[in-house]
Amino acid sequence: MKSADNKKRREEALELLNQAENSKLLTNLNACVRCGLCAQSCMYYKALNEPRFIPSAKVDLVSSIYRRYYTVTGKVAPALFGAKSLDQDMEERMVDLLFGACTMCGRCVKHCSIGVDIPFVVRKGREMLAVMDMVPKSLQSTVDAALNTGNNMAIPQEEFVDTIKWMEEELVDEMGDPEARIPLDETDKELFYTLNPREPKFFPLSISAMAKIFYAAGESWTLSSKFYDVTNYGFFNANNGEAAQIAGYLYDEIHKLRGKRLILGECGHGSRAHKWEGPNYLKKGYDFDIITVVELIGEYIRTGKIVLDKTLNSVKHTIHDPCNLVRNGGLVNEIRFIVNRSVSDLIEMSPYGDDNFCCGGGGGSLAMSEYNDRRLKIGKIKADQIAATGAKVVITPCHNCVDQLLQINHTYKLGVTIKTIAEVVADALVIEKRIKD
Repeated sequence: MKSADNKKRREEALELLNQAENSKLLTNLNACVRCGLCAQSCMYYKALNEPRFIPSAKVDLVSSIYRRYYTVTGKVAPALFGAKSLDQDMEERMVDLLFGACTMCGRCVKHCSIGVDIPFVVRKGREMLAVMDMVPKSLQSTVDAALNTGNNMAIPQEEFVDTIKWMEEELVDEMGDPEARIPLDETDKELFYTLNPREPKFFPLSISAMAKIFYAAGESWTLSSKFYDVTNYGFFNANNGEAAQIAGYLYDEIHKLRGKRLILGECGHGSRAHKWEGPNYLKKGYDFDIITVVELIGEYIRTGKIVLDKTLNSVKHTIHDPCNLVRNGGLVNEIRFIVNRSVSDLIEMSPYGDDNFCCGGGGGSLAMSEYNDRRLKIGKIKADQIAATGAKVVITPCHNCVDQLLQINHTYKLGVTIKTIAEVVADALVIEKRIKD
């Protein structure tokens, strides 16, 4: 980077700390007293035992820069007041700790005595790095794929359509009904369903499972052959312009297909990025209903649209709670409502629910190959949680979590099976044969 460009981008990054709407940021920066109570809540600190990984130390990276440029004491006597310049060394530390050592899981917030929103501060630091073009290359390439192709794995449209058509044939055979469908690009349907691109690429059985549930419920639904990606890695690289463009793909597509409800597939951050952050990115409210597929399946069970026999899932199961659906999304009870009606033997991890540990793959970590070794080391905490339950199946309604748990399963030789909620529910379905006129 040329010196002039370098200076300009640093100035733009610093300006992010000086905007009038940043009262929330300043409140959090000033509230953190670096007491260290958050240390034992963080997987990175517990697994790697280095003070730099304490969540409050990450907050201090951002607050020290603020003090250096926007407080009198920091300008006059920076060393005395812990004020730090935004130089190359600081930029490298920020990349390593804010991207490479934080999943933004929010567990530290729960354990902070004054409720400092540490993930919010971390994301603001990531915004600064994004302005300076310092997002880790592997994470940025994932975002670029979504921007350029409509999905984060750059799956060609023709390949996706072929996969769906093949799976529809399998569904017809399984249901014994030529009218069993996995519809594509159909207009005026009740539901516009979305997927994590890892499903058509690596986990097609997850799509089959949800299609089977839709079939049992007699649902009116469709997928888009172009814009079906529920993920939004713009939430992780903290480039709000890119996040808005990705959010806009689904917003525009549901209008194009005239769908009534946008159903967010099993993805924690995708659900958060579209349901809660999407209106902020797009700067407009949604004129359609938007819910997670977890909530939709819960509706089906309560209204009797689907019938389940939990004895069909008789081995011991446990639940991994995705951070953005449970701690940050409030679905802890809804997940258990569904699972308790789908399996006959459930044991909880310790801790679980709002206090559960992240799988270690959140915050964009799965996309950042630079930090694979660190990611798997912190995953030992989750591996120990799973092993202690004695469960044979781990259920999680998030494909990013599925990916991380599969790698943990392999690395730590747990010998468990990882399933989504749709897969477990589909296995418990009681489907009556439909009599044709």
